[in-house]
Amino acid sequence: MASWEEITVCEDEVRSRYSYLEKMTDLVAVWEVALSDGVHKIEFEHGTTSGKRVVYVNGKEEIRKEWMFKLVGKETFTVGAAKTKATINIDAVSGFAYEYTLEINGKSLKKYMENRSKTTNTWVLSLGGTDYRVVLEKDTMDVWCNGQKMETAGEFVEDGTETHFSVGDHSCCIKAVSSGKRKEGIIHTLIVDDREIPEAVE
Repeated sequence: MASWEEITVCEDEVRSRYSYLEKMTDLVAVWEVALSDGVHKIEFEHGTTSGKRVVYVNGKEEIRKEWMFKLVGKETFTVGAAKTKATINIDAVSGFAYEYTLEINGKSLKKYMENRSKTTNTWVLSLGGTDYRVVLEKDTMDVWCNGQKMETAGEFVEDGTETHFSVGDHSCCIKAVSSGKRKEGIIHTLIVDDREIPEAVE
């Protein structure tokens, strides 16, 4: 015969599995947003019978509204270290079908990411078995690595500028050199331990 403890554990397991399944049935949208401090996963649950709305950022519950009589509308919250403004728009398409769109800083996710690719450079590399994501914000020259804003030292060199920082015991440098072409502007290159790192496309 099973002990009382085993039965309790069993019941808890079933309950947590059930609540997890119950939770997943209302999941209607998942987005991945690449910001300077990392890639953030946004999940949205919408109960079309109860009007329930739940927003998760990186698995953490940010907003929960259980009973909403209005099934359309918007939910606004912040994402990442810089508290970037995000809004989920809920629109009725037809009958009981809904469309969910994500806006970041007032722009559609697509527009925001297109604009971001013009204002940032991203490199992904592996050092000593650890993966790193380095982001340069071109307007401020801030450098982020795996969610941390790095201490940097900038210097002018003959053909442009160099921004120095270190990751662990690796010396890193972002070189900024004019392309000589107006359309291309300045070319940024990441060099780690004298090795050039190719830019990542997000």
